[in-house]
Amino acid sequence: MQHILISRTDAIGDVVLTLPVCGLIKKYMPGVKVSFLGNSYTREIITASVFVDDFINYDDWVGDDEKAVRQLVDMQIDTIIHVFPKNKIAYLALKAGIDNRVGTTNRIYHWLYCNKLVKLSRKNSYLHESQLNIKLLEGIGIDVNLDLKDIPQYFGLNSLSLPSELDEMLAKDKFNLIIHPKSRGSSKEWSLERYAELINMIDLNHFKIFISGSQKEKAILSEWVKGFEGRVTDLTGKFSLRELLHFIAKADGLIAASTGPVHLAAALGINALGLYPNSASINARRWGPIGQKASFIQAETGNINQIGADKVMYIVTQWK
Repeated sequence: MQHILISRTDAIGDVVLTLPVCGLIKKYMPGVKVSFLGNSYTREIITASVFVDDFINYDDWVGDDEKAVRQLVDMQIDTIIHVFPKNKIAYLALKAGIDNRVGTTNRIYHWLYCNKLVKLSRKNSYLHESQLNIKLLEGIGIDVNLDLKDIPQYFGLNSLSLPSELDEMLAKDKFNLIIHPKSRGSSKEWSLERYAELINMIDLNHFKIFISGSQKEKAILSEWVKGFEGRVTDLTGKFSLRELLHFIAKADGLIAASTGPVHLAAALGINALGLYPNSASINARRWGPIGQKASFIQAETGNINQIGADKVMYIVTQWK
């Protein structure tokens, strides 16, 4: 094997938790080139990892199978690992003549299009998402089981610098805390009322608070944020993903539900606190942030708002 393609075309958190697959390939097969098939939205995250040599944009393939096959052939990819299974991508990999095509046994189309099958059921597993991703490496002869504490070294997001105009926004004498209230609908969210309780508890003599969110989330959060004038700095809609990535890397802590930014913060090595419901397949056991300074609070039931602001504040105080 000389050139391995990792296929994961979904959201930020999913991609972050797939990066250790790339890091482990580099460890156990150091001469191999690793490319990553993602989408436009996650490109900045993927290319920021030192373990990824090249990026392929799945968005460029939509409606043009011949272009996709030609690119796979031209790049001389000999192995593909379908971390996020898609029927179309599995078919294109076969059509491109890729020698080693790794998929899971629980997708019928993988029996048609893949020649290296790994027995893996995410739905019924007690493993973390990152550990499930790593198990797919069995398809290329890498059989390794890592504890969650050993995974952070394989993200490869450790050498990010911040443009001066963004660096100037960070307080030099306070703890820079990012609160990311929304999740693009990808997870159960702690309510804005709960976040408001937390914000009003925080001592501004020791903390500088930033509210982050996408351009679409800005419209949802604008009136809510105005209620904290003088207490928070509004970042909603102001950063590209690349800028947000770099800003998180230089901040001190981040709080969010189970969404991309909390996984980014954890992977970047800053304090990261994830808030989770106790619900099958979306709980912290499966999706908790992984990092040396990462932690989570999980509600006793499926109602995430059972988590009190005082519990979150206790952890934030420990950070400071």
